[in-house]
Amino acid sequence: MSQPVGVPSFRNHLPVRIHFGDGISGMLPDLLKAEGVDRAALIIDDGLPGFNPPAADVIAAVEAAGITLARYDKPAGEPTVAMIDAATAVVAGSGAQAVIALGGGSVIDTAKAARLCAQLGTDFRGFLASDRQYPQPDVLLLALPTTAGTGSEVSGGAVVSDPEAGTKSGIANPLLRAQYALVDPVLTHTSPPATTSYAGVDALAQAIAGMIARSRTPIGDAIALEAVRLISRSLVAAHRDGSNAGARSDMACGSMMAGLTMNISDCTAEHSLGQAIGGMFHVPHGLTIGLVLEQTLDRERAHVPDQLERVADAMGAPPGGLADGSRAVEAVRRLLAELDFPVFESLGVTDAQLDELTALALDDYFITESPHPWAAEEVRAAFAASLAVTGR
Repeated sequence: MSQPVGVPSFRNHLPVRIHFGDGISGMLPDLLKAEGVDRAALIIDDGLPGFNPPAADVIAAVEAAGITLARYDKPAGEPTVAMIDAATAVVAGSGAQAVIALGGGSVIDTAKAARLCAQLGTDFRGFLASDRQYPQPDVLLLALPTTAGTGSEVSGGAVVSDPEAGTKSGIANPLLRAQYALVDPVLTHTSPPATTSYAGVDALAQAIAGMIARSRTPIGDAIALEAVRLISRSLVAAHRDGSNAGARSDMACGSMMAGLTMNISDCTAEHSLGQAIGGMFHVPHGLTIGLVLEQTLDRERAHVPDQLERVADAMGAPPGGLADGSRAVEAVRRLLAELDFPVFESLGVTDAQLDELTALALDDYFITESPHPWAAEEVRAAFAASLAVTGR
């Protein structure tokens, strides 16, 4: 039996008020009224009320309560600099006392960045070029996720694409967080299968990363393992039948907890390699993470086998083997196969592009949080291994 070595020092502060449960979005009007809000800026996925009746009901209830809404309908896709600036103009021009983000993680990220830029009186590129001060927010942010993925409703980060430069810019600070997260699984029921799988794999990756990152903590481990358990048991079911209320509830809770895990700990190499793909090919974030998750974990298991054995147990992997973390890698491989997850080659990537992708990944922050430094040849090998996968 190994001897106890003690717990290293750590800090933790996550001041988001979380309300979780089926129908919890119905409390939004009363919550706004209790906070003295009579004018709000609504940032929402374009077209969402047309295919998500519960989201339409939320908007109608807020307006019926006499709260004036200034609205920005965010176009589909990852947040871009232009989208942030357009949302900023709505927030700044509305006199809003609160910003409501109703949509997927990209909408919530847009709302975070827009609230910040509106308060500072700048556009997004101007903020990036500044000394990046994050003031105490002067208006509330309330996040209502309609997908189960990034956990942006509880995180202090936002990722914004710059199509002109072919890059993604991440900003992060505790003061970017929403003041309220209303996590209503019912809002996720209309999420289509592809979105469900991409977002769910991203959430799973965040939870696993929180178990192996250099900055991991015991609190993060505990939340991460429950997130892994919930997501692993329900992602396939939610993907196959979006009306499965139990699976949707598991996924909504698991993804929110994965978002907490990411903030308590951090993401690792899978996000750096994935974001390199996203910056070059402009495809959904969760898709890019799933393309490299198995390959990055296969490298990481040499450095954190014990942690990945705990992940394997949480994923429900059969016991046995060499206790070298390979059970977790195999469990991820099986999950991707059950989802019929796309493969890297389907993006049209070629071997000639792997050097550029490698450079982009090595220049990303998250790879520095991996349990052991990555060499360029290891990054390229992980991309090459992903490219070699021709089917699930």
